[in-house]
Amino acid sequence: MNSPHTSAVIFEALGHQLQFSQDPNSKHLGTTVWDASMVLVKFLEKNCRKGRFCPSKLKGRRAIELGAGCGVAGFGMALLGCDVVSTDQTEVLPLLMRNVERNISRIMQTNPDSDSLGSISVAELNWGDEGHIKALEPPFDYIVGTDVVYAEHLLEPLLQTMLALSGPKTTILMGYEIRSTNVHEQMLDLWKKNFELKVVPKSKMDAKYQHPSIQLFIMSLKSPEGCGREIDENPEGRTREIDETKIEKLERGKDEDDDSRGGIDEVSSHCGEKIKEDSITSLQTEKLSEWEARRFGSMAARLLRDVKMT
Repeated sequence: MNSPHTSAVIFEALGHQLQFSQDPNSKHLGTTVWDASMVLVKFLEKNCRKGRFCPSKLKGRRAIELGAGCGVAGFGMALLGCDVVSTDQTEVLPLLMRNVERNISRIMQTNPDSDSLGSISVAELNWGDEGHIKALEPPFDYIVGTDVVYAEHLLEPLLQTMLALSGPKTTILMGYEIRSTNVHEQMLDLWKKNFELKVVPKSKMDAKYQHPSIQLFIMSLKSPEGCGREIDENPEGRTREIDETKIEKLERGKDEDDDSRGGIDEVSSHCGEKIKEDSITSLQTEKLSEWEARRFGSMAARLLRDVKMT
């Protein structure tokens, strides 16, 4: 359902009006702005006043965006002070570079004295390519990515790339819209084996920019000994895991501890039913917001995916 109106997306983020070009006629998925990238940036916007995502803690930190596409998530990190490398396959790089150049120019014109803005550059990265990874000089302080997994064959290359780019202090922030239950479950299994994984609760997301089928994950490498958890023997000989969130309460305070609530079980098997209920409620309003219109468009595309026109 392409039209001239889908060639660019205007997006308000962190006090700036950004414009991201799309290519509706491209056969590459990376030339579209996907909703999970907006959810992630709006999450950063909501949680940047204090805690781990405040500009004072992000200024000068190195971040890399995987499967950047149009570059939305990377810009969110750059606006908070990170030095970002946005990466994708070579076919997507021309569009990504145009978006980077256009938005940097827009920001500097409207706010030339801003010292909170980090930097953003573009680089080619094919997942699993050792030469590409080495050239990027890992490890990074932050790894971000949104809607980068949509097929089973991508899971292992993505995992190996994330591991190669990570260090002991790396924070990984991923956004993902559930499209295939099978791929989703395999992805979580792989991630939980290699990372300490938390699902961001809906209460931490922007009140508008969220949806039952979109999840955000915050991850870090498991420590080599005990995979990041202490194992203790109880008198009955059974093992028990000591919850690290209790330690985090002391280190980060109660506000950040909310990140540990609402685990994987937060996504129910009745996700489709909940989406339907939300849709009916929205349709009863007089006018759809731009975000609601995007979500209905996504639902329509999903319904039409398997319809064959004769």
